[in-house]
Amino acid sequence: MSDEDLPVEELKALAHPVRLGILKILCEGERNVGEIEEIGGIGQPSLSQQLAILRQAGLVTTRREGKMVFYGVERAAFRQILDCLNTICTKEADETAPRTPAPSPGAANFARLA
Repeated sequence: MSDEDLPVEELKALAHPVRLGILKILCEGERNVGEIEEIGGIGQPSLSQQLAILRQAGLVTTRREGKMVFYGVERAAFRQILDCLNTICTKEADETAPRTPAPSPGAANFARLA
């Protein structure tokens, strides 16, 4: 996975408790701003700012119906994040697998640090 494929902006957007709360609400289904505000207890100015960050990161979808804008979770973005994390975890697990070091000759093997 190249650096260009890493979902850095998406992960940055996830690293905020209010945005995570918004995404949790949206995982239950598509919602408009008023519904998100009511369910999450988030004030309008803050909610708009956090939704803008989530939109810029590509983590939410929008759909306009008349004057109402509905938000939903962008599932493809989360698949990319999960794939990236899975790659990292799998690679790290392979690299940190216990290895038995070959003993070096001599009597001082007991003091050797692994």
